[in-house]
Amino acid sequence: MGVDEVNELMLARRAKLQALIDSGEDPYKSSFERTHQISQIVDLYSHIQPGDVIEGDVRLAGRIVALREHGKASFAVIAQATARIQLFLTADAMGQARYEAFLELDIGDWVGVTGQVTKTRRSELSLKVEAFELLTKSLRPLPEKWHGLTDVETRYRQRYVDLIANPDVFEVFAARTRIVSDIREFLVKRGFVEVETPMLQPIPGGATARPFVTHHNALDADLYLRIAPELYLKRLLVGGFDRVFELNRNFRNEGISVKHNPEFTMLEVYQAYADYVDMMELTEALIKHAASAVAPRGRLNYQGHDIDFGGEWRRAHLLELVRDTVGEQIDFDMPIETLRSLLRDRDVEIEDAWGPGKLIHELFEKYVEHTLIDPTFVLEYPTEVTPLARRSPTDPNVTERFELIIAGREVANAFSELTDPVDQRRRFEAQVAMREAGDEEAQHLDEDYVRALEYGMPPAGGLGVGIDRLVMLLTDSASIRDVLLFPQLRPEK
Repeated sequence: MGVDEVNELMLARRAKLQALIDSGEDPYKSSFERTHQISQIVDLYSHIQPGDVIEGDVRLAGRIVALREHGKASFAVIAQATARIQLFLTADAMGQARYEAFLELDIGDWVGVTGQVTKTRRSELSLKVEAFELLTKSLRPLPEKWHGLTDVETRYRQRYVDLIANPDVFEVFAARTRIVSDIREFLVKRGFVEVETPMLQPIPGGATARPFVTHHNALDADLYLRIAPELYLKRLLVGGFDRVFELNRNFRNEGISVKHNPEFTMLEVYQAYADYVDMMELTEALIKHAASAVAPRGRLNYQGHDIDFGGEWRRAHLLELVRDTVGEQIDFDMPIETLRSLLRDRDVEIEDAWGPGKLIHELFEKYVEHTLIDPTFVLEYPTEVTPLARRSPTDPNVTERFELIIAGREVANAFSELTDPVDQRRRFEAQVAMREAGDEEAQHLDEDYVRALEYGMPPAGGLGVGIDRLVMLLTDSASIRDVLLFPQLRPEK
């Protein structure tokens, strides 16, 4: 049904609305005082026996999701979030006029009801209604049988209907809330301080990505929606913060897929006097903690993959994984044309400006990453693709960086932070050269960040966790859109 389309069912509901107004009843109440939530009544009284009646009135509210008329005794079901309770309606208890008025309501209307808790002979926990109020009149019918919303595009576009029609969807977002809350609690208990850094930045930094750009009229300056908070969080380490984290939105002007949304949630964590090995230990503990509610035995199933979260997680070097997978003795010192030819033979699209580090990284992403199902820390990423990380003391071609791959997808990224301002400037300048050669995702030179490093930043480890991908994993959701309440979509026609 289009946004402006009005059908016969909607016309009938509008007529009911007008009749209510003409009778002097307000069809859109301002409030209703409840004694309980529906879920509380279910928890408190599910154990009672058929025929039992709990003394004392309770007041509940919810949306009507079912209504069955049976002469002088009828039944309805009201819902609040995922909790539901049956209403037992009789003319004797309510009075004939109010009983008939209730039966004039529609599925989708919000009501407040007063009555006694009981259990029917069929063992259905119910509220025997004595009085009711119409709280909100619904003008659009719910999907057929209120559980029939299956069209994916409609589900994402009209999430408010999806939540009504599909209780499992509500549970996913309730789980997301619990996961985020558990992560915050975990970090605070370890002495981390939650902070907020700018969403609008004069220089987009901290990641390799294309930003959204806007213009600030008062400053007459272009600003960018942040692609990452990293450089601001590390400025705080320079200023004396010891352990900080931020859990908030990032924005990247890139494609949309089952793994990507232009607006997404990231956790970034920075710890002074730590390195990437410390961050591995922190990452493993944090994600095991977040997973414990849904994988109490250390295992869960994601899209048909049985994933083992128990024990110590695997650690493997990126270059060795690439060598093992493609069956070639690849290294950073081999002739560049030989390496390019190897990628072309394997149908990997390349650009002329790419050096050996970027080429090897492309091989990893195309041939290796998707094969890593159980949690795997992939170590020592090429320096060329990691401009903000400390170089390995044993091999300048790689950095002290890892990515955590689970179910073939990156879930976390971390490294020992680069604290040398001279080296950082050189790496920024190399990124600028890549931008000038046509790489729109290469990073900018942030002079103020270099200045901050010149004041001195302590040794530190940094970690980023993709919250959306983690929630996908822990709720067995196939697409990132399934874990975003309002994912980005094409404009509605």
